Amino acid sequence: MSVPHNGGMTSPSAVPTLPSALLASIERAGYFPALVADVMLAAVGTETVAAHLVHQETTFDRDVVLRHVTVLALTPTRLVIAHADDRSDDNPEVRDIATATTESIPLSSVRAVMLTHVVEDPLSYRPGSFGRELTLTVGWGTVSRVDLMPASCADPNCEADHGFEGTITGDDLVLRISAAADGSAALEEAMAFSRALSSVVGQGR
Repeated sequence: MSVPHNGGMTSPSAVPTLPSALLASIERAGYFPALVADVMLAAVGTETVAAHLVHQETTFDRDVVLRHVTVLALTPTRLVIAHADDRSDDNPEVRDIATATTESIPLSSVRAVMLTHVVEDPLSYRPGSFGRELTLTVGWGTVSRVDLMPASCADPNCEADHGFEGTITGDDLVLRISAAADGSAALEEAMAFSRALSSVVGQGR
């Protein structure tokens, strides 16, 4: 049974709700909004949502169109993430199958928030325009990427093997938001959410 998104016959203060702005963003994304709202509400529970970000993406696998939506909600204690995806099924009688997964990360566990800007013609950059696209990377230690390259020394004539050097980057969540595909308003929403999340990274350690 779905938890209602509005008061219904019960006092509104007694029923958990999602903010109207978050519900509107989920509705605009257009991917089974009732399902996405329900699973997000179940994960958020009675906590207040201070900031949110909804990102919808469509990919192609051969001739199959696959839709995907990611919803991020920032509460006073957690980063709550919901993923909903299309899923293929061997039964031809089944038209659509969707999977929806939620994850709750304590703010004390969020290790990094990285925002990469792609800017065309930086000489003509206008303050506040945010560039052409943004990539938001959030790490909390579950998934890490290792980038390796051959190590070298200061001697340009050295031919010794110095092994490898590299970096380990946490990228549990990576979202790419493009002005061309998602609109300039989506870039502004991503910036606002990133600021809100960055301000509370590591809170409660």
